[in-house]
Amino acid sequence: LLCAVGRAGHCCVLLSEHEGSQMATLRAAADGIFSAFRARGSRTLQATRFAQRQAAALKRWQTTEASDKARKVVGYWLLGCSGMVAGAVVVGGITRLTESGLSIVRWDVVKGIKPPRTQEEWENEFDKYKQSPQFKYVNHSMTLDEFKRIFYMEYAHRMWGRTTGMAFLLPAAFFWAKGWFSKPLKARAGVYAVLIGFQGVLGWWMVKSGLKDISASTDIPRVSQYRLAAHLGTALVIYSSMLYTALGILSPPTLQAASPHLKRLRGLAHGTVAMVFITALSGAFVAGLDAGLVYNSFPKMAGRWIPEDILAMSPKIKNFFENPTTVQFQHRLLGTTTFAFIVGTWALARGVALTSRARLALHCVTGMAFVQVGLGISTLLCHVPVSLASAHQSSSLALLSFAIWLMHELRKKLPRL
Repeated sequence: LLCAVGRAGHCCVLLSEHEGSQMATLRAAADGIFSAFRARGSRTLQATRFAQRQAAALKRWQTTEASDKARKVVGYWLLGCSGMVAGAVVVGGITRLTESGLSIVRWDVVKGIKPPRTQEEWENEFDKYKQSPQFKYVNHSMTLDEFKRIFYMEYAHRMWGRTTGMAFLLPAAFFWAKGWFSKPLKARAGVYAVLIGFQGVLGWWMVKSGLKDISASTDIPRVSQYRLAAHLGTALVIYSSMLYTALGILSPPTLQAASPHLKRLRGLAHGTVAMVFITALSGAFVAGLDAGLVYNSFPKMAGRWIPEDILAMSPKIKNFFENPTTVQFQHRLLGTTTFAFIVGTWALARGVALTSRARLALHCVTGMAFVQVGLGISTLLCHVPVSLASAHQSSSLALLSFAIWLMHELRKKLPRL
């Protein structure tokens, strides 16, 4: 019995040892399997995270590339719109010089798009013009063929303005919907839209001033010089702002090297833009009053540095806006002062280390200033022919453009657009 019990105990011990070794083997196998799964899971997780990072980087690259393309499209669009505004200014100047601005005596946004075609329609349009003061007191002997020439000039100006408005508004709505406008650009686009609409209303308000009956038989029917200046000034504001914004998008300026005169040069560049703008605006008063025809000598006015009738009106303040002599005198003074200011800016900039683009812009401003002064004097001495006067007005726009370019190149900080 004792032997049987002993053998049974020995068998149990052996069995326990055997089972223990099997369990250890099973645990080791399980640990190996779990380790393999953990390693594979870690590799899979790493691969997943790497793929996600790659996808995010690709998306950022695609977004950046698309954003850059969108910015360039918006920039070139604004540049084109500014060119359209410049064209409207040039065509408007020719319209004023040819006395064509009062040939269309009505303003219709929709029906005004279609010009007369048949003989009957032309006769009806001519009959409307015959009721205007310009026909009664100036063009009373005008024929239908002569009327057609001035009609088409004013018609071209109006259609150019409407085309400019559509060229801005339709793409602007598309870009806004696509999300291509940044927050600053949205604000500017809204301002441009308001100004363009205001400019159209302002143009008709200006024309209406020339359709009123004149107060005296010696008066000449013409648009108000105040409204003409407002019309031109608004166009110049739209043009300048669009050009400046387009340059900021398409051609970010290179920061200039530190220089003790750089800050002063930036101020002079801003002053150049302001002086060119004011001088161009004073030209609207010259055109509105036909002041270029009163004294056709230079540098003196009828042998005098200061003409006798410069303050003939009362109160004295009226002379600066309504006296043709005073208006021509102050335009001469402004033009000469602006020219001297630009030459002085060029001389100061010689000692400043500028980038090649900034230096080129400075040379362009200075060169165009010489051209503008030469055209202005020639226009005056030749009694304001349409060709020279139109070139003088167009070159003032070119001078303003170069001044804006110089101001852009001398920016202290990169624009946030």
